[in-house]
Amino acid sequence: MTAPGAPPAGSRSARSARYAGLVGASLLAVAGYLGGALPDAPLGATPVSIWRAPSGPATLTCWLAGTALLVGAWWSMRAGATSTRWVYATAGLWALPLLVAPPLGSRDVYSYACQGWTYAHGVDPYAVPVVAAGCPWSDTVAPIWRDTPAPYGPVFVLLAALAVSLGGGLTGAVVLLRVIAVAGLLLAAFCLPGLARAAGVPTRRAAWLALAGPLVGVHLVAGAHNDAVMLGLLLGGLLIVVRRPGRPPALLLAGVLLGLAVTVKASAVVVVPFAALAAVHGRHTVRALLRDGGWLAGGLLAALLVTSALSGLGFGWVGGLTHSGDSEQWTSPPTAVGLVVDYAGALAGRDPHAVPVARTVALLLLAGVLVVLWWRAWQTLRGLNDDRLRVAGVEAARVAWTARPRAAGVTQPWVALHGAALALVATVVLSPVFHPWYATWPLALLALAASRTTWFVLLAAAAAFLALPDGTNLARLTKAPGAVAMTALLLLVLAFVLRRRTPPGPTRRS
Repeated sequence: MTAPGAPPAGSRSARSARYAGLVGASLLAVAGYLGGALPDAPLGATPVSIWRAPSGPATLTCWLAGTALLVGAWWSMRAGATSTRWVYATAGLWALPLLVAPPLGSRDVYSYACQGWTYAHGVDPYAVPVVAAGCPWSDTVAPIWRDTPAPYGPVFVLLAALAVSLGGGLTGAVVLLRVIAVAGLLLAAFCLPGLARAAGVPTRRAAWLALAGPLVGVHLVAGAHNDAVMLGLLLGGLLIVVRRPGRPPALLLAGVLLGLAVTVKASAVVVVPFAALAAVHGRHTVRALLRDGGWLAGGLLAALLVTSALSGLGFGWVGGLTHSGDSEQWTSPPTAVGLVVDYAGALAGRDPHAVPVARTVALLLLAGVLVVLWWRAWQTLRGLNDDRLRVAGVEAARVAWTARPRAAGVTQPWVALHGAALALVATVVLSPVFHPWYATWPLALLALAASRTTWFVLLAAAAAFLALPDGTNLARLTKAPGAVAMTALLLLVLAFVLRRRTPPGPTRRS
């Protein structure tokens, strides 16, 4: 059967979308060779020709046209195609040009290589920045990250060191880091169908939204970001949880995978409490949560302790997380608010230093939001599992979680996955810094749980235009107007939410 609103895979519109995306991906690869994040063209170098400069006309034309084609093709098929196989084939076809392109959209892969080199040469990357460690490739790293310790967990540092040791040089290390990223995406692709079936959503739609988007191709494939590894491990752990709830060996394994995801990128930790909800078999009681969630937590803690001990690095990576917010860009909503307050203070002859305050308030707000999301999911699941409250629980899920139109489609895995997706959305929105590839975290889970997809597809499409092929973030070039626009947007969203939640006043009788 064809998904509602989706054209058949052999139709003209499906073929047009497939080959428009392929042309777009090819243009992005060309832009990478003209002005991408090439290792022999570090930031600040004077270009030989404007045609091969990162901001040269040929580079920008290929980059913008390619991004527009890829975004348009992804948007046109957002309802999914006739089969998951067609989706995977198309996503793979789009990835081919990007697999052979230079690093695109950022220079983080060179940071990974230098951090791996640092560890491979017996230096603690959590204590010594790559320049001080003597990495021979430090001039390829973005200047802002040359003097900061590694913010990633020990598992990814070990993978980066392995890539450096086997690669035999910078090019080989970058190639192997890309192979590792693609392996993470393949693991995610393997897990998506099972998660989609458990959540009751069309597999073809979930796979298309999660894997075929421009952010995945540009930043996770070509950019080789470690977010791909995190997502693969995260979805792997969630798949085991929803398939084998209440089974200690399976939950231990799921906890290990979730723990490994956290030791790649710490942001994965916000999903764990919702995974514990999905781990419960039968009625959701406190005792069942402690029993089944305890097995999951045991596997996670074991992964954290063992990897930290085997690497010899301990938990030094936790301190490195504090440097992730060194960059101040308006794409982070709390940072944008702080910048606007600073600009207003400057007009009044004062310097309020509002950015750190706004970020602190946002993190406190994030903690509260995560607690509320988890509690709502817990209460909904308790209703769904109590025969006496089943009807009320389904209705509560439909109202509280903006569920799919048919209330009978609400399932226990769906409630947990939807809560985890919203937790990742809140994490991205309230974090001190935002980079385009961060949007891939909630995108993967929203593809599995969201009933309305337009809002996050639009946001992901807009994020695809934020970076240039050499890693230049356009937010840096539009700092003041971007901060004002983001703050205005936040105020509009807040006013809209408050207006919807405000009950209508009493009607007067004439």
